[in-house]
Amino acid sequence: MARQSERDERSETRDSIDDDGAALAELAHSVRSGRPIEPAEQLALLERAALGDRPSEERLVAANVQMVIRLAGARKDKGLSAADLVQEGSIGLVEAVRSFAGSGATDFGTFAEDRVGAQMDAAIAAEAASVRDARLLEAAASDYERTEILMRLELLREPTEAELAEKLEWTIDHTRYVAQVVADATRRHDEELLAFIDPDAIDFDHDDDERAEFEE
Repeated sequence: MARQSERDERSETRDSIDDDGAALAELAHSVRSGRPIEPAEQLALLERAALGDRPSEERLVAANVQMVIRLAGARKDKGLSAADLVQEGSIGLVEAVRSFAGSGATDFGTFAEDRVGAQMDAAIAAEAASVRDARLLEAAASDYERTEILMRLELLREPTEAELAEKLEWTIDHTRYVAQVVADATRRHDEELLAFIDPDAIDFDHDDDERAEFEE
């Protein structure tokens, strides 16, 4: 069963990577960069963009969007979707356009690629940290629930927050936080379960009649 689950997960990952590759190819095909920008014109556009000139900024972004797509393609199997990578890269490109004139750099292409790549890499790292934190919290919630049940059986009462914290070797604040996470998850589960129940489909009168016949 575990091996089947691993195979399914690998298959889903491959499908996701294939989908991202197709999305990037389609986006690259649909994007039109317009006429190339000559070095002298690029410098003038960058200077105006630094002063807040929106048309100059848009012209530079349009001319370099293929670079964003290329860098996204190189990172398409790193944990973020193609759309997210392009979005993050576009943010980095806009920041590069706005800041190049005052940066002291001399080559805009290299400067922009560094900014775009850094923006994508930061987003990938943030996503990985989020996934890692979610898994750790899931494990902590499982430990909390198991420990609470065992202590309830042992003490023949509900364990206190301090007792649970001591048993789990956590701080009071961490124990309280995980307890709230468990409570919220239980509440959401109950609400989702109730959402599937249609009270109108339950024949309460029929149940009452059967109960009366049984009691007689």
